[in-house]
Amino acid sequence: MEYEAVIGLEVHVQLKTQSKLFTAVEHRFGAEPNTLTNSVIWAFPGVLPVINYEAIRKTIKVGMLFGCKIPEITKWDRKNYFYPDSPKNYQLSQYDQPLCLGGGVEIELPSANGSDMGEHRVVKLTRIHLEEDVGKLTHFSSDSLVDYNRAGIPLMEIVSEPDMHSGDEAFAYLNALKSVISFAGVSDCDMEKGQMRADVNISVRPKGSDKLGVKIEMKNMNSPSHVRSCIDYEIRRQIDCIKNGVPLVQETRRWDVQLGVTQTMRTKEEAHDYRYFPDPDLMPVMISEELKAQIKAELPEVPFERQRRYMSDYGLPYSATSVLCHDIELCSFFEESLKTYSKNPKGTANLITNDLLREIYSKSESEEDSSDDFESVSEEAVKPSHQSKLAECKVTPENLALLVKLGDDGVISKQMAKEVFAEMFSSGKNPESIVEEKGLRQNSDGGELEKFCIEAMSKNQKAIDQYKAGNAKAINALIGPVMKASGGKANPAMVLEIMKRLIG
Repeated sequence: MEYEAVIGLEVHVQLKTQSKLFTAVEHRFGAEPNTLTNSVIWAFPGVLPVINYEAIRKTIKVGMLFGCKIPEITKWDRKNYFYPDSPKNYQLSQYDQPLCLGGGVEIELPSANGSDMGEHRVVKLTRIHLEEDVGKLTHFSSDSLVDYNRAGIPLMEIVSEPDMHSGDEAFAYLNALKSVISFAGVSDCDMEKGQMRADVNISVRPKGSDKLGVKIEMKNMNSPSHVRSCIDYEIRRQIDCIKNGVPLVQETRRWDVQLGVTQTMRTKEEAHDYRYFPDPDLMPVMISEELKAQIKAELPEVPFERQRRYMSDYGLPYSATSVLCHDIELCSFFEESLKTYSKNPKGTANLITNDLLREIYSKSESEEDSSDDFESVSEEAVKPSHQSKLAECKVTPENLALLVKLGDDGVISKQMAKEVFAEMFSSGKNPESIVEEKGLRQNSDGGELEKFCIEAMSKNQKAIDQYKAGNAKAINALIGPVMKASGGKANPAMVLEIMKRLIG
C-alpha cells in the first residue's frame, strides 16, 4: 500500500512594533533578562491591558497580502493554561473571531534541475490571529530559569490548512511567508532570534483516503531546513510504524538536529481544554471599511508578483529574479540603480546577484574566520545574511549603474569591469575615477588595432586557414595576441570586427 503525508503548520511571527501588545513596555532582542517588564506583564492585581493599535494594523496588512477575509468585528479571549512562562496563567489570544480568515500562500517547489522556475501552487490558510507571546524558559541539568522579556510581545499566528504533503512544500511555505512578511515591514522574521517559529503537525494515511491519520506535533522549530529534514524523517518513521503494526499515538515530539531523529516529549491522548472565554477587560474591535482601504493602499508588491514583473518588463532570467525578488534590500538596490542607468537591466542584475553578493559573502566569511568565538547555529545562519551587510557596502546603486554604462559605452571591457568593481567594493570610489587613475580606458583606436591584427595574422596562418575552412572558434587564436599586444585594453568587439574584415 502507498501512503501520503498530510502536513499543517502553525507559524508564530513576532510583529515589529515599538511596544508590547497590551502595555507600553518596549520590546527588543538581547536585553538583560527580566528588564523589559512591568505590572501588566507580571499580572499584578488591578492592572488593565490596553491594545496596541499598530499590531492590529500590521496583522490586517499581512491578511490582505495573503487574500484573507477581514471581518467587521474581532474580539479577545483568555486561553487558560498553567505554565511557568505565563505569569498570568492565561494567554490573551483570539478564539472564534480572529482578525483574518481564509486566504492562501503562493509557494514555489524546486524544479528538477534547480535552475529553472519550479511548480507554483497555493497553500490554503485557515486563519491569522493576534496574541501575546510568552516568556522564555532556559533549561539546565537540575533547574530552569525564566525570562519574561519576551512575554507580551505581539505575536501573529498563521494557521495553515492540512494542505502540504512533503518537507519540500513546508520549506517553500516558510520561505514564502518570510519573504512576504519581510517585504511588508511587519517583522524581520529572524528565526535565530525567535521572531518566527513553527509548530508542525504531521500524519500519514493510505493514498486516496480522505481520512486523516494520527497527528504528531513538532513544537517551536526555528529553521526552514530543520523543518524539512524533520518532516522527511517523521514521514518515514510513521510509515514504518504502520507497516510493522506499531500503533501511533497522538503526541508531541522534538527534532534532534545532531542525531537527525525525532524523540517523544509528551503524549496527548485528547485535545487540551484551554477553557477559552472572552476577556472581560478588552472590548471587541470593529474594523471599519475606511481602515481597510487605508491599509490596502499601503500594500507592497509581493515577491512572486515582482519576480514575474522583472521577467516580463526587464527580460531578466529566472536565475537572477529568484535571488533579487525575495529580498527587499536587493530589490531596492536594483531599482535605485536603474534610476541612474536603465538601458541594461540584465547587466545591472548580473552585477548585483553575482559580483556584489559574492564580495559581500566573501567579506563576511573572512570576518567570521578571524573571530575566536564559536557558537552552534542553524543552517540559515551559516551563510551570512547580505541584508545587514548591504547597508555597510561601499558600492552605491548609482556607482554600480555607472559601471554598467561604462561597459555598454565601450569605455572598458568585461575583464576591466571586474577589476574596477573590486576597487569600488574596497574603496567606494566612483568607477569613472578608478578607470582614469588606473589607465583602464579601452583602446578603440581603429588604426592602431588594425596594426595589431595584421601583426597577429602574419604569425598564425594556420588559424586563418582553419577559420576560412569553417572553424569559427579558430579566430580566437588571433584575437589573444592582439589583446596581449594592447596590454589587455583593446576593444574585443572592434578587434573581432577588424579581424573578420581582414581575413574576409
